[in-house]
Amino acid sequence: MTKAIVFDLDGTLIDSAPDIHAIANRVLAGEGAPPLSLAQARDFIGNGASVFVARMRAARGIPDAEHARLLAAFVGAYDDAVHLTTPYPGAVAALDMLAASGFVMGICTNKPLRPTHAVLNHLGLSRHFAAVLGGDSLAVHKPDPAPLFATFDALGATDARLYVGDSDVDAETAQRAGVPFLLYTQGYRKVPVADLPHDAAFDDFADLVALVRSRLG
Repeated sequence: MTKAIVFDLDGTLIDSAPDIHAIANRVLAGEGAPPLSLAQARDFIGNGASVFVARMRAARGIPDAEHARLLAAFVGAYDDAVHLTTPYPGAVAALDMLAASGFVMGICTNKPLRPTHAVLNHLGLSRHFAAVLGGDSLAVHKPDPAPLFATFDALGATDARLYVGDSDVDAETAQRAGVPFLLYTQGYRKVPVADLPHDAAFDDFADLVALVRSRLG
């Protein structure tokens, strides 16, 4: 039996907000608009690049008519947005331990696929994941459960499944998919932990392996 764990990426395994913040502000500078704060950029992450740009525009009063142009500029810079991104403390060691224990792992993120692969390659994390789906891999993205189902299908997992994420989007995705959900509390969560449906929460990756084993064996 395949025991599969699917992870969200931004805010779960990696802190990519500094890179996303930097490219957003480069786009805004080209418009003569004031920059976002890092806290604003972090708050806008979670629903994919198009929603991020929509929130960025709204924060700076840029008209809807400019959306496609600004989205293209944002996505065009996204592939290189890797140099300020770091894994969360303990995340790489936890992935190593899970792989050594025989779990198969995948990524299901709303980040576009090309920058997803770029940052995984840059950080040396690609080796851990047998399946990677981005926000543009299907016609829909999270919290629609279809991308999560597709990731588990690509891993060959039918019943021993677990999803790990950090946000309200991830919690809703897991709930709609009927998949057990582990919540990482140090990511880009916008609401209190108590308000998110989850099977267990953790704030330290040193605790993740035990949580996974208690649910998948």
